Amino acid sequence: MIRLAPSVRLIPIIAVLYAAAPGAIIPADAAPKTTLNLGMGVEPTGLDPTIAAPVAIGQVTWQNVFEGLVSIDESGKVRPQLARSWNVSADGLTYTFKLQSGVTFHDGEIFDATAAKFALDRARGKDSVNPQKRFFASIASIDTPDAETLVLHLSAPTGSLLYWLGWPASVMVGPKSADNDKTVPVGTGPFKFVNWAKGDKVELAKNETYWNKQVSVKLDTVTFRFIADPQAQAAALKAGDIDAIPEFAAPELMSSFDGDPRLTTKIGNTELKVVAGMNNTRKPFDDKRVRQALMMAIDRQTVIEGAWSGLGTAIGSHYTPNDPGYQDTTGVLAYNPEKAKALLAEAGYPEGFSFTVKVPQMAYAPRSAQVMQAMFAEIGVTMNIEPTEFPAKWVQDVMKDRAFDMTIVAHAEPMDIDIYSRDPYYFNYKNPGFNALMTKVQQTADPAEQNRIYGEAQKILAEDVPALYLFVMPKLGVWNKKLTGLWENEPIPSNVLTNVSWTE
Repeated sequence: MIRLAPSVRLIPIIAVLYAAAPGAIIPADAAPKTTLNLGMGVEPTGLDPTIAAPVAIGQVTWQNVFEGLVSIDESGKVRPQLARSWNVSADGLTYTFKLQSGVTFHDGEIFDATAAKFALDRARGKDSVNPQKRFFASIASIDTPDAETLVLHLSAPTGSLLYWLGWPASVMVGPKSADNDKTVPVGTGPFKFVNWAKGDKVELAKNETYWNKQVSVKLDTVTFRFIADPQAQAAALKAGDIDAIPEFAAPELMSSFDGDPRLTTKIGNTELKVVAGMNNTRKPFDDKRVRQALMMAIDRQTVIEGAWSGLGTAIGSHYTPNDPGYQDTTGVLAYNPEKAKALLAEAGYPEGFSFTVKVPQMAYAPRSAQVMQAMFAEIGVTMNIEPTEFPAKWVQDVMKDRAFDMTIVAHAEPMDIDIYSRDPYYFNYKNPGFNALMTKVQQTADPAEQNRIYGEAQKILAEDVPALYLFVMPKLGVWNKKLTGLWENEPIPSNVLTNVSWTE
């Protein structure tokens, strides 16, 4: 999953100011607000996360409209949801889920084992367009012994299966409504879809018959407003037209909210890994020494300062400090221009070389490229910067045609270190040892063993550098101080509203 860019179109902002009439009395026991206007920089291309990859889809619908057999909480832990419990056989090949009773979709359709089987068969079937179809590849067959029991039979142990079942791509959809979920989503969640005014907003309303009675949903209505331009986002927040922007896209503007008595700023964790991916089958990037030299030419902290106002965490492989089994590998190929020059000479490039980086228009990418360009020049390497429209042109050139030398992009998928074993994938990286680790990690469900394997995998990438590992972007949030319950961290790209409320 790769972060989509905001549209260049600006949405007009209308500031509406409310003022109490002179002498007006506001009751001390006035009820808290039950409405929320939430801003997003990117409008989703559809509203069904089981048929398309853009993260904005899940940011509107995941855990709000749609739910899964399991969920992932703010700390990244798997929790029961539509499945109240589960059991895994000793050989790791049979998963038996006990489902919640009395659950219905928003249209009144019953959620039971038959509906769950339908959703999983749709995701794993021959004609599936699920963006994470690989999640379900090991499911050989599904049984439904009774309405509340779902049994998955696997062809091979899959240690990440429970975690994957918590993703937006794995939510439960109804047999009767699934075909229309792209524009009229029907789920089991705490909010129902009301309206989508394309180019402007999506409106949700509280599901008054929500099955989970342990949850007290405080919001009656939620409006997602799509505002592409960060300056316009900031203006809307300051005017009170927007109550919250959980993913504010301009770190350089964060200080502009300092001293505002109505607003609070939050800096949390994400899975957004900014990397400069190289085409490992093209010269000179087919030589590990060249890749290592480029990595040692980069001062990551300077890149973070120039690209994201110093707000970010340096990484040495395709893994974040939030992830289980994280290893700090930033010192494996630490900044050392002199060693970089020596490696280039050893590889046959004593005078350096020239190449082109295709840069999508998201702010972090061209900013990173400009800093890197100056650093590469210090070791005799010329990097030409080619702006590339995202997603269409970038996807065609990089993902499909592999017609590139290097590119810079933020990868949003949690725990997606396995992309380096996917074939095909845009890096064109092939390492049988790494691939074996990615197979091995799925053969165990033991967290300690998985962490050990992931540690080995990180060290391979840090040494082999199929991509230049730069930094993890933080989650920058700005919202009204009276709002509680919004996630400060982002283990999954989302805007979970279940526990959001206003205080007075």
